[in-house]
Amino acid sequence: MKQWIRAASLPPRARMTGAIYLLYFLTAILAQFLVSRRLAVSGNVTNVIATASYLVVTLLLYSLFKPVSSSLSLLAALFSLAGCVVMAIGLFHLASSPISPLLFFGPFCLLIGYLILRSSFLPRVLGVLMAFAGLGWLAFLFPAVQHTLSLAIEILGIVAEGLLMLWLLVMGVNVERWKQQASAAKAFIQTGEPPSIADMASTPGKP
Repeated sequence: MKQWIRAASLPPRARMTGAIYLLYFLTAILAQFLVSRRLAVSGNVTNVIATASYLVVTLLLYSLFKPVSSSLSLLAALFSLAGCVVMAIGLFHLASSPISPLLFFGPFCLLIGYLILRSSFLPRVLGVLMAFAGLGWLAFLFPAVQHTLSLAIEILGIVAEGLLMLWLLVMGVNVERWKQQASAAKAFIQTGEPPSIADMASTPGKP
């Protein structure tokens, strides 16, 4: 608990998250290209790098959104980790599973969108896009939706995560507001009571 409180006072690693997010995008695109060229071995190796990158992104996003809601941030991370495991199983053909990774990545994007909306340090439009992307990935699991709206859902998912990645990489987050929510979370852990309106208003960086 003390380690969590100390970590909550540290600046967020937003640009690092964006950089590794970018690495995931690049390696995922390269993997698809290699597989399309029938370079299966190279494609699988690149997919491993992409999956590992997304695992790191998942942990960094968990740390980033923990001050907003530690429980929801942890739940989102668990969904993403489960999705990565399913992807790895399919990649190495370790077992035959009818489970789609989207069953986990859909709730992950939906929860990240909700956490962005509840945060004060990222634009709300990113939260709306991520939430719709999560709903889209869940809808994609239905064959009828997949056949009729597959392209639109894929574009929405790529745009939502791509914009989040670019914002984190280029703009980062509002550090003062992130620290404000981290301080509020720390106060809640220590006292069991949310901060008062007066305390919130006196916090530097509060709009």
